[in-house]
Amino acid sequence: MSNLLSKKANFGTLPVFLTAISTILGAVMFLRFGFAVGSVGFLGTVAIVIIGHMVTIPTAMSIAEIATNQKVEGGGEYYIISRSFGINIGASIGIALYLSQAISVAFYVIAFGEAFDPVIAWANDVYNLGIADKRWITIPAVLLLSILMLTKGADLGMKALYIVVATLFVSLTFFFLGSTDYHASLQKFDIMARVTESQDFFIVFAIIFPAFTGMTAGVGLSGDLKDPKKSIPWGTLSATLIGMVIYIFIGYKLAVNASPEELVNNQLIMSEIALWGPIIPIGLAAATISSALGSIMVAPRTLQALAADDIFPTQGINGFLSKGKVNTNEPVNATIVTVGLALFFVSLGSIDTVAKVISMFFMVTYGAICTISFFQHFAADPSYRPAFRSKWYISLLGAIMCLFLIFKMDAAYAIASITIMVLIYFGLSKFNEDKAGMANIFQGVIFQLIRQIQVFIQKADKDDDNWRPSVICISGSSFERPAAFEMMGWISHRYGFGTYLHYIKGYYSNETNLESKEELARLIRVADISESNVYVDTMVSPSYTTAVAQALQLPSVSGKDINMMLFEFSKHHPEGLQEIMANYAMVRASGFDTCILASSERGLDTKAEIHIWIKPSDFNNANLMILLGFVILGHPQWKKAEIKISAIVYDEELEEQKEELLELIKTGRLPISANNVRIIERSEGMDNRQVINKHSKDADLTILGFRSEAAKQLGEEIFQGYDEIGDVLFVNSTKSKEIK
Repeated sequence: MSNLLSKKANFGTLPVFLTAISTILGAVMFLRFGFAVGSVGFLGTVAIVIIGHMVTIPTAMSIAEIATNQKVEGGGEYYIISRSFGINIGASIGIALYLSQAISVAFYVIAFGEAFDPVIAWANDVYNLGIADKRWITIPAVLLLSILMLTKGADLGMKALYIVVATLFVSLTFFFLGSTDYHASLQKFDIMARVTESQDFFIVFAIIFPAFTGMTAGVGLSGDLKDPKKSIPWGTLSATLIGMVIYIFIGYKLAVNASPEELVNNQLIMSEIALWGPIIPIGLAAATISSALGSIMVAPRTLQALAADDIFPTQGINGFLSKGKVNTNEPVNATIVTVGLALFFVSLGSIDTVAKVISMFFMVTYGAICTISFFQHFAADPSYRPAFRSKWYISLLGAIMCLFLIFKMDAAYAIASITIMVLIYFGLSKFNEDKAGMANIFQGVIFQLIRQIQVFIQKADKDDDNWRPSVICISGSSFERPAAFEMMGWISHRYGFGTYLHYIKGYYSNETNLESKEELARLIRVADISESNVYVDTMVSPSYTTAVAQALQLPSVSGKDINMMLFEFSKHHPEGLQEIMANYAMVRASGFDTCILASSERGLDTKAEIHIWIKPSDFNNANLMILLGFVILGHPQWKKAEIKISAIVYDEELEEQKEELLELIKTGRLPISANNVRIIERSEGMDNRQVINKHSKDADLTILGFRSEAAKQLGEEIFQGYDEIGDVLFVNSTKSKEIK
């Protein structure tokens, strides 16, 4: 972006103010403000001014705030948005902003052509020229403006602004000094007076709103300012407030000096009221040509800034559009493109249609700026220390008003505008994948949300009845055997939350710290590729036991207390099982439920069956086993799968156990068919392993319970002997869970 900085940035605050005020008091004021007063009355016009400034004042304050916190380089509003929302989101809004600025050139030139109505009428009468189409004036005007801008640059525009503002001041003075017979005959001022067939309020608002958008015109000069942090706030805010006051006085002057019918039908009604009528077309010509000059200065700089960020598909386009003059960095090529766009819209000729398009794009831009300011307040970033501070509720008001008004003005235009920007965003993301992702402002907001939620959850009363898994897993075989990470992904996808720790054996040092960061980066890539919702991290510890002890004491990232520990070992290389059993008692003492995954080498992308085996000893474990099966079904890999429950019971308990299981499934609203419940009679000397191996050899996952007493007595033996089936999840619950 450094190439956008003009080598001769020498403008002060006055050019910002003059650019803004000359754009505010421009085409709409002269040509359409009388139409507004006649259509909605003086009171309605005041409402339009106030509602419009409920957008523009928060936006001006937001711009002032952001500009006094960061260095605003070339590109003005685009620079602010892109450096806050990120390049891709910022550029999609920036392209819309550029289009509105480029179309504004056409808007002001079309309005400039309206100033020649008296001249055209005189020429047709005297010389019988037969000029009917104002495009004979407007198209050459665009070409002349472009030649002046390309040859003389922004300095010419600045010099012209002083003349224009002086002309505006004179024309407004003559207007306020003038009067009409209508005013003399007016007995009582009716603030509601308007034409009978009045336009819808928000249609009138859409036509008038471009009058207020000029307040950001000076921001586009940011790259040419000596001190943007001072000039942008002072110039923008002063122009906005002064413009608002002047518009209210103009509305009153129009209402008391002309009938609603005259105001609607005569777009140059101000010349009928002014002390010297011709000054109004002169003022209109001066104001519109200056606004066009302002837009033709600002729009190419926005396009130049977009190209400098390499947002277009090819380096050739970016290089062409970002190129500027050697000494002044004037955006020559971007100006040529802008002139081409302006000529196209000038050829349309309809000022009201162009006004609606401008209003939509500007509304979206202003909404984005207000949202940035609001987010910055909410994010509480220590580096956000603007010299000028707005209030968060003012910024929020501006953002909400923008969203409300774009749909009230024209829902079809609003949907089209937003759709265009969404399509632009996806297009940019495709060509600029490295620039996708969350910007700092979003990270700050998310940080604050998480912080507040975690504190709230910690302070809130714990509802133990509404159980959900909050699992922690620690494994040193993350990249050799992904089974544990995959299981964590299934549990965490929808209903639970998982924290996966990659264990690195050793003492904490510079070397192991570097290794942990590298391994974490690998884990994050794996999680991203697998679209896993698991939170991943690394842990350096001198032994597996100390690592487990540390993991058990970690606070949950989700805010919900950790309630389960997951271990994993390979059935074909069960060396890790010994370490797991050595630490099981410690996990049990912590009050955590324990899951031990015996992983096999079997694996299919689409899973079909989960088998849950309930034995007489699984009084505490049964509900947790069923709940885990249901939780795992929530993952897309298991969307076509079904749960099958098998219960091994004694003969006298056969029917009773079956009824209990079916009632549990019914009342628990679990997706298990009664046909998938199987009761197997237990006989003396029967080996449960053989039965399970026989009936679950085709299962993708088998869930078994185990008791802590058996784990103490038999140790590793109770987890072995299941070689004929796939993955086995052994479950031990500290207390029975309730299925609601």
